[in-house]
Amino acid sequence: MNDNFINEYFGIGIQNGKTPENLGVLWRSAQNLGATFIFTIGNRYAKQASDTHDAVKAIPYFHYDTFEAFFENLPKGARLVGVELDEKASDLETFEHPRRCVYLLGAEDHGLSRKVMDKCHNLVKFKSVKSLNVAVAGTIIMYDRNLPKPRS
Repeated sequence: MNDNFINEYFGIGIQNGKTPENLGVLWRSAQNLGATFIFTIGNRYAKQASDTHDAVKAIPYFHYDTFEAFFENLPKGARLVGVELDEKASDLETFEHPRRCVYLLGAEDHGLSRKVMDKCHNLVKFKSVKSLNVAVAGTIIMYDRNLPKPRS
């Protein structure tokens, strides 16, 4: 972990996740890779066998019915980082993760809407031909965050 961990935090969540198994894997990765909190927008979390660490009991879990409710409750000073294959998105390999941020992933089949992307402070993407599984994408983001490199 970064020496400045006390001054940093991040949360990660998904909007309208389609498969509960992917959500369970994402939460397990979030707990292992240092997320401060996890969340869902739209579809709710349901306990899954893939969340073998029962992350929702180990770190705070929040649910928001709408994106607007979520956006109104972003932590003060946190940057919203959307994970999306988009021409405006920064490449993960060169992206400087904000010290305090919230990562938002879209549904497996639709991704993030333009309206949501426009509200994000940053967008980040992977070098891939097609989109990745949401749990895989979130895990890669969190792993990359833990690599030693500058933070903004």
